[in-house]
Amino acid sequence: MNHRHLLFDGAMGTYYAALYPDDASPCEWANLRHPARVRAIHEAYLQAGAQAIKTNTFGVSPAACGGRQQAHELLESGWALARQAAEPFGAQVFADIGPQPEGAGEDDGLDLVERFLQLGARCFLFETFADDAPVRRAAAYIRQKAPDADLVASFAVTPDGFTRQGLHIRDILQRLRDSGLVNAAGMNCVSGPHHLLGLARALAPGFAGSSMAFSVMPNAGYPTVQDGRTVFDGSPAYFAARCREMAGLGVQILGGCCGTTPAHIRQTAQALADMDAAPRPTAAVRRPEKPAPAARNRLAEKLDAGKRVLAVELDPPADAHIETFLEGARRLKAAGVDAVTIADCPVARVRADSSMLAAKLRRELDIDPIPHMTCRDRNINATKALLLGLSIEQVHNVLVVTGDPIPSAERDEVKGVFSFHSAALAGYIGQLAREGLTAPFRVYAALNVNAPNFDAELKKAVRKQQAGVSAFFTQPVITERAFENLQRAHETLHTPLFGGVIPIVSHRNALFMSQEMAGIDIPPEIIQQYEGLDRAQAEALAVELSVGFAKRMEPCTAGLYLITPFQRVGLIERIIARLDL
Repeated sequence: MNHRHLLFDGAMGTYYAALYPDDASPCEWANLRHPARVRAIHEAYLQAGAQAIKTNTFGVSPAACGGRQQAHELLESGWALARQAAEPFGAQVFADIGPQPEGAGEDDGLDLVERFLQLGARCFLFETFADDAPVRRAAAYIRQKAPDADLVASFAVTPDGFTRQGLHIRDILQRLRDSGLVNAAGMNCVSGPHHLLGLARALAPGFAGSSMAFSVMPNAGYPTVQDGRTVFDGSPAYFAARCREMAGLGVQILGGCCGTTPAHIRQTAQALADMDAAPRPTAAVRRPEKPAPAARNRLAEKLDAGKRVLAVELDPPADAHIETFLEGARRLKAAGVDAVTIADCPVARVRADSSMLAAKLRRELDIDPIPHMTCRDRNINATKALLLGLSIEQVHNVLVVTGDPIPSAERDEVKGVFSFHSAALAGYIGQLAREGLTAPFRVYAALNVNAPNFDAELKKAVRKQQAGVSAFFTQPVITERAFENLQRAHETLHTPLFGGVIPIVSHRNALFMSQEMAGIDIPPEIIQQYEGLDRAQAEALAVELSVGFAKRMEPCTAGLYLITPFQRVGLIERIIARLDL
């Protein structure tokens, strides 16, 4: 890759769909069914001025193509067609590999890499990825087999620079620079030329003095739907002008993604040719980063000062009647509670939005709330919008959870999103603050001390800690095994723990929680203690047991996490009165 500017082709998928609207199959299948069409598209881009083309294999994988043999046949045909088209033009052919679909085997991507290597590929493009980890893994594999291979890594980012996994492109590029595994890296897809130009302007100084080249391949623009078809109306002249500006910033590798046609590449080739004939412009000056909004976090200050913290969970209402919830929150504040946590549609059952309730508590009652935030119901756009709103409302503490799955009976009507897991969400929240978009959040996460495989649970907690989680709220600690696991967590993790306590209010309640609530274990001997007790007697026992559990876990915890059963705030008040806080 020794060109001053290397120009790739445009988008095979959208261009094929525009030329052959009656073919509803993924364009990769045309490698076998309509090879002449694929070769003709390659040649059209080459005639337009592309110096490198991608094999028509972006969507090829064993999981998507019906097995390894079928995937290899599509890949082999795609490689042959691209090579045949490129040879008369002296153009480079890049083996194109996209992210593996959900459910794919861990080694499926490496299997494709290996087959390309066997065919003689020495140029690879990993495009439209949302995470750099699989790219680095594949690149390391290629470096072992073919040390001199040319590798380009490209990531799909929103206009603000985040992938759908919540990773910011600046951090991704830095990790790739540090790894030394790829020759070039940058962005493609999702965003149009205007927004990728803005990102290129901010990112270009990071490539100064680096041996890793900068690559940008924008969409033609943004799609619209016409007669049931997705179309891109971006002007080739506009696209080429923005690409020329990117080249002026130091972007060395350019090309097109969704919606780009040979016309886009032809005008871009001319723009770059005009530019290459002119003196090289001076490097762009990086704009200073926007500082994060000022914020005070009273809960974090108390925790950092080494003082014990008391948080109480209060269930959000299942309707629009808020009076009981607000009154409960007022009483908890008067009882000395430091924070009120609010579950986010627990067990995937709809309740009032936890973040809106958190904003209301902060604004009207001056309570420090900790809304739970699940990955189940929101994509990255909705998550970012919610975090911006929380920052504006001065809610600076959140508890991230992956989220309970949708009940099977509702899956035909209600779909989970799960764009990312809780560790990725924690990292995303931290990155928003580092980019100056929100005030800094303190991010908390859940720790299930009752997990059957606590070794795995502890490993997940370490990953969450590394992603930016600052403290963990445990599930209720009742059994001997749970106390042992709490001690292990205390010794392993370097972040504070809030010990979970849930008062058991009756024999029936004990049976229900032990049998039907995931993450809660109740020993048979405790269940037996509730047999035959009336409400008053059961509540008295609940207070004794809860206080005992709380005091026993004190050496391992920085605070307590009390869970209010059935809105019985009075019971929580009695427990708090017995605790030495």
